[in-house]
Amino acid sequence: MRTLKVDLGDRSYPIYIGSGIRQQKALFSEAIHGKQVMIVTNETVAAHYLEDMVAMLSEDYQVDTCILPDGERYKTLATYEQIMTSLLEAKHNRTTTVIALGGGVVGDMAGFAAATYQRGVPFIQVPTTLLSQVDSSVGGKTGVNHPLGKNMIGAFYQPQAVVIDTDSLNTLPERELSAGMAEVIKYGLICDAPFFTWLENNIDDLMTLDGEKITHAIYESCLAKAKVVAQDEKEGGIRAILNLGHTFGHAIETEMGYGNWLHGEAVAAGTVLAIDLSWRLGNVTETDVARSVALLEKAKLPILPPKGMSRDAFIGRMLLDKKVLDGSLRFVLLKALGEAYVTSDFALDDFNACLDDAIEAAAQAS
Repeated sequence: MRTLKVDLGDRSYPIYIGSGIRQQKALFSEAIHGKQVMIVTNETVAAHYLEDMVAMLSEDYQVDTCILPDGERYKTLATYEQIMTSLLEAKHNRTTTVIALGGGVVGDMAGFAAATYQRGVPFIQVPTTLLSQVDSSVGGKTGVNHPLGKNMIGAFYQPQAVVIDTDSLNTLPERELSAGMAEVIKYGLICDAPFFTWLENNIDDLMTLDGEKITHAIYESCLAKAKVVAQDEKEGGIRAILNLGHTFGHAIETEMGYGNWLHGEAVAAGTVLAIDLSWRLGNVTETDVARSVALLEKAKLPILPPKGMSRDAFIGRMLLDKKVLDGSLRFVLLKALGEAYVTSDFALDDFNACLDDAIEAAAQAS
């Protein structure tokens, strides 16, 4: 097992990464301080892992469960209310601990419920998808979607611990594995050029879940995110670089309908757009663009936006992005491979050409 720490003073917490660690009760006992536990999961994950977790924790705690429908389209206030109802009906008090057992949707919603139930109760992240293991479970972002915008309702609320069992990836569909790899690749692009090169050299083994290499990729991703979050917990500055490709990507997710494009798929296509705009601004080279596109393709990710999505649709959706300030679009771009920055300083002609060329390429793709 590998361990690292998200250093946030009195809100600091450990991240545990390893094979089979979901059944190490001590990792949970250290983070549970009351006698009640509510496990929030979804129908798909419950079939694989819920019974064993309930059996392990029931020896010492009152354990109740809330099983949600599976899918991004259920990341709503109505589903959040389902979690709240489960907590209230089982008479959970303010010393209860919520355990989020599942992917990013479960983690975001369970975390938001924990942040708001009786004005805040502890929670533990047990992410079961690659995307949630390397991204959404770390850093304290919680929330739900609104039909007009992704993650527009939520709170910053840190977990007590993150328990990443790499064995859960063995039941992950290939499409979900690829979606998670988009976020892994992001870390190399924004802050760690040597890690990007390592990913290029090992992507084939990662896609077949080589145990040692996937653990290393998860560890390096979590370490990169932990360092950024420790500097900027609530995204007032540098933390925004973690959103490379997300402004474009969230526009795609919202326009296409939540769940039709997976988050990582939309981020991948959005990342290509962001890198292309970086190239048009003279920051990165054509070789950097080609290497980035090639790695995303090897991870079986889309590199073009959805066919038929117009420039107006992109702009309309992006104007609802949380990084918009005073009506101005801001993007996470690259100064160089491994170095990201946030800016609203770009030529409109370059931005329009970036979108128009991608839209045309998507229209011509088979």
